[in-house]
Amino acid sequence: MSPIGSAGSAVSVQQIIDLRNQIINRSDALQNIHAPETDAARAAGPAPSFDATLQSMLGSVNAAQTRADDVGAAYQRGEVTDVAQVMLARQEAGVAFEATLQVRNKLLSAYQDIMRMGV
Repeated sequence: MSPIGSAGSAVSVQQIIDLRNQIINRSDALQNIHAPETDAARAAGPAPSFDATLQSMLGSVNAAQTRADDVGAAYQRGEVTDVAQVMLARQEAGVAFEATLQVRNKLLSAYQDIMRMGV
């Protein structure tokens, strides 16, 4: 964002305050993500199993791909006119799939290493 509007006028104070609040909210969200677990969180129960985590990840990748297909189809029908939205959805689905593929490759490599171990 530029501090000067399209007509050359300065950005209003309210816009600066709104931008500041957005930055603070994002900062708080990032701090919550990276914050260590509290005793209350540990007492809530055990962490989800590997299987549940993997299923959740695959479900989110599938949802991203489905969303990309839906946005693409809506663009073809003329319901969505923003090409950037379509491309962003496709890129998001592609990155999610690529990340899943890399996790699969690492899991397969680890499995093969374990199978080669001598007992």
